[in-house]
Parts: sequence; structure tokens; C-alpha cells
Amino acid sequence: MGSETAATPVPSRAGWDGVWTLPNLITMLRLACIPWFLWLLLDVGNRTDAALLLGALGATDWVDGWIARRFDQVSDVGKLLDPIADRLLLVVALTAMVVDGSIPTWFAVTVLVREVLVGLVGLVLLAMGARRIDVTWWGKTGTFALLWAVPFFLAGESTAFAHEAFAIGAWVFGLPGLVISWAAGWSYIPAAREVLADRRSRRGH
Repeated sequence: MGSETAATPVPSRAGWDGVWTLPNLITMLRLACIPWFLWLLLDVGNRTDAALLLGALGATDWVDGWIARRFDQVSDVGKLLDPIADRLLLVVALTAMVVDGSIPTWFAVTVLVREVLVGLVGLVLLAMGARRIDVTWWGKTGTFALLWAVPFFLAGESTAFAHEAFAIGAWVFGLPGLVISWAAGWSYIPAAREVLADRRSRRGH
């Protein structure tokens, strides 16, 4: 549902070239399914189906990344859209689950604070005209773990088969994901400084 960064450039399709690639379409589908998740959880009250949908959406984060790398469909749009989709999915899911009472509030708040802070830093850099910072492996790993932990929390509070195992799995993925995502978030600081220094250097020429 993250998403830290480093200043190392990664070859990609420039600008808006290749917007309608399969990885980008999968990411857009992930965004389009968020209202469906909210309807299942908060309106219908079906935690099992909501958890299944959320788990499937989390899995697409790995799928679109693999397709992009395997078939040379990495694009600037995808690098921007994918972390946004991850962050939005996490924020919406965690907020809804706090309302539903299906996740420990302290865990959800800890993740939400980190996501909001990283998002705000990204917006500030964008507003200042700095170049975009690419997502790091650690950032993606933390996000991937959280995108599995969150539906596991939900399944653990449902009537799903083996829900006790899901409850345990939520912590197995959740605690490492939380630590990794916060650690990766700190790496954003030197990366942001490098980007700002690069911007000042370019403006000086």
C-alpha cells in the first residue's frame, strides 16, 4: 500500500512515452479497485472478501514491477504512479480498518504517520522543481511486506478458514515491514539533500 527513494537514475521510457503499458494499466486497476474494497468492508461488512481483494491488490504491486522489468516497460509515469498507488492503497485500507476495528490502532497510526511524512516530503520536492527520487529496494521491500500484513490483519479478524494463522502472519509480515519502511524513510533525507544540491547546481549554470 511505499516507497522510499534514492537518487540513482534508472533507465526508463522518458516523459509520457509508454503511458499505456501493461504495468501502468495494472497500477491503474489497483487504484480503481479501492472503492470496491471500501464497499466490501464498511458497507457490506464482509471482512473475508475485503481481505481477499486487498491481498490480490497487494500482489499486483509485485506483478506490475516484474512485468515492467522483464519486458522493458519501465516508464517515468510508472515510477511516479506506482508509489502513489501503493501509498494511497495503504492509507485508505489502514484508515478503513481502524474504523472497522480490525487492526491495532497503534500499528495503523505508525504506518500512516510514516506514509504521510514521506508523501509530504515528495510534494515539497516536487513544488520546488527538484527531480523525482527513485524508489529504493528497501522501500519497496517494506511496502511489499506491509501490503501483505494489512490483509492478513483483516483476515485474522474475519471468519475465514485458518483465521488464527492469518493473525500470526500479520505480525510476521507487519513488524519487519514496519521497521524496514521506517529505516528506508530515513534514507530519503540524504537522497533529498542530493536532489536539492543537484537542483541548485543546475540553476547556477
